[in-house]
Amino acid sequence: MTDRPQMYRFENGARAPLPFAQAEYDARVATLRSVMAAEGVDAAIFTSMHNIAYYTGFLYCSFGRPYGAVVTMDSVTTISAGIDAGQPWRRGAFDNLVYTDWQRDNYWRAIKSVIGSPARIGIEGDHLTLQQAGKLADFLGAPTLDIAGAVMAQRMIKSEAEIALITHGANVADIGGYAIREAIRPGTREIDVAMAGRDAMELEIAGRFPDAEYRDTWVWFQSGLNTDGAHNPVTGRVLQKGDILSLNTFPMISGYYTALERTLFVGYPDAASLRMWEANVGAHELGLSLIKPGATCSGICAEMNAFFADRDLLQYRSFGYGHSFGILSHYYGREAGLELREDIDTVLEPGMVVSIEPMITIPAGQPGAGGYREHDILVVTEDGARNITAFPYGPEHNIIEA
Repeated sequence: MTDRPQMYRFENGARAPLPFAQAEYDARVATLRSVMAAEGVDAAIFTSMHNIAYYTGFLYCSFGRPYGAVVTMDSVTTISAGIDAGQPWRRGAFDNLVYTDWQRDNYWRAIKSVIGSPARIGIEGDHLTLQQAGKLADFLGAPTLDIAGAVMAQRMIKSEAEIALITHGANVADIGGYAIREAIRPGTREIDVAMAGRDAMELEIAGRFPDAEYRDTWVWFQSGLNTDGAHNPVTGRVLQKGDILSLNTFPMISGYYTALERTLFVGYPDAASLRMWEANVGAHELGLSLIKPGATCSGICAEMNAFFADRDLLQYRSFGYGHSFGILSHYYGREAGLELREDIDTVLEPGMVVSIEPMITIPAGQPGAGGYREHDILVVTEDGARNITAFPYGPEHNIIEA
């Protein structure tokens, strides 16, 4: 056992094409090093899927094992488990070191071999667990500083290459939406409709990005009572005439998340439902008009809250009015500093990408019961915003003949 390695390099095969050019990753790391210098840290350890993918291109699959990326002032190294063999090196922009599981905590030994003896280490305070923080202290013995907020601020401003990829994602989300709308009919299960949208998106992604990895694209298609929450899973419920529906498509392209969300009805809605739907559409259109440089997240919320309050519907609002886009998904990542909520005062800047997605939920048993939600993605420009979602919204377009 003593001659088995604690770590090794496995550069197996040729490098695979990454989502972005090497210059993109080099620029991200250069900006990160400026952040590190300003914060007074000479090495950073990233442990989250989103930050490792952002700086290196490698999106890991943990399956109970720790992963990392170590950034110093002169090197970038991903730390991966042996189960992944050469894939982390092939799908990464920099160096990779594989740790073995012959001995407990070889992960930290691998990090120490790269990081040396830094005076101060930057960490992700919102991701590093208490257990792993204890091991960091034991193995490295250096003071730490939480730089999660600073690097999140960097990720919130998208490069032109990121915006191009996100735009592709929005296009694919629309394609999934059309496939779903075609599959809707009374007697069809939610799961059958969801699969139609997912399959259409995965085929489109594979056509647009033939060198990519394909994983995690999904659909939430909800009907009736199941529309009350934005993240309710798909079920086997059978669609019926008169149902309110919620269409939600989520293509994932190399770790980048985009979305389309729409309210629909099977057959013409009753008067109460139509009133709720039209009110939410009005809030959506107001929100679209408010996205521009200089606007604040909290200020946008205040205007949209006033819109709902004037219609006695504010009490039915269920969550914030939108959020940032980039490397995130329902499994990992969040740019919480760029959510359209009352407690966030971030100022919108060119290069940010945000959604407008108002939702109200009317409880079961009340007129117009159900969840109403529309969702578009906008790129903030120098003088306004560009809407990259094209799928139509509202009663004129999304009532399905029963």
